[in-house]
Amino acid sequence: MSDQPLAPLAPLPPAEDVPAALAVPAPPPVLVARNVYKDYRDGPRVITVLSGLSLEVRPGESVAVTGRSGSGKSTLLHLLGLLDRPTAGQIYFHQELVSELGEGGRNRLRARSLGFVFQAYHLIPELNALQNVLLAARVSEGLAWPLRCFRARREARELLDRVGLGHRLRHRPGKLSGGEKQRVAIARALMGSREVLLADEPTGNLDAATAREVEDLLFGLAAERGLAMVLVTHEPALAGRCSRVCTLEDGRLEAVTAAPA
Repeated sequence: MSDQPLAPLAPLPPAEDVPAALAVPAPPPVLVARNVYKDYRDGPRVITVLSGLSLEVRPGESVAVTGRSGSGKSTLLHLLGLLDRPTAGQIYFHQELVSELGEGGRNRLRARSLGFVFQAYHLIPELNALQNVLLAARVSEGLAWPLRCFRARREARELLDRVGLGHRLRHRPGKLSGGEKQRVAIARALMGSREVLLADEPTGNLDAATAREVEDLLFGLAAERGLAMVLVTHEPALAGRCSRVCTLEDGRLEAVTAAPA
């Protein structure tokens, strides 16, 4: 063997100079809104809320939607979550057109793949924390529930333990703080094989310290599970934690920027 020293390795080229053949392709979007319009009627008047809006969200990506009150942020979230239908345009889930599904098909897709976290929690006051987390699974399983309830209960308990409420399973919402209610809502949103998380002002009802804890939990669990997340917020700091920040103005996503580091 030669005693000559080895030549140093050439430095790696900058990312933009890597040949396209070696680049890892981005995964296809899990959720797409294409040229979406949404109108409402007020007597003879037609009020247009969304005007040809388009958006793509990929697995593991978090997108913040910001904008003034009344700009249509929650309307967009309801359309993405199949809680409402667009006046025109399409919503796709894994490249399948889903905005034209019947009510039963949309309900099944929501129950299986879409999780929701709302500002007002939307917990059932008569049910305890465990029952609230189980409710959507119980409804979606229908007649198969007796066969699958044991596994679902175990998953719900594990989720509540992950969000720090393993000791509060039997407490009803009236006995929980605002932060605890939102933790229950997050656990409920993650039940089953969810792929998309839709959050509407998820920390809007919380004090600053509790909001930060809930944010950490929400982003941590979403990243851990590789979920696509669309988050509506007025809070710049919360929006800044997302992969992208979009501004909704005049019915369109006028600006799409990378989130601050």
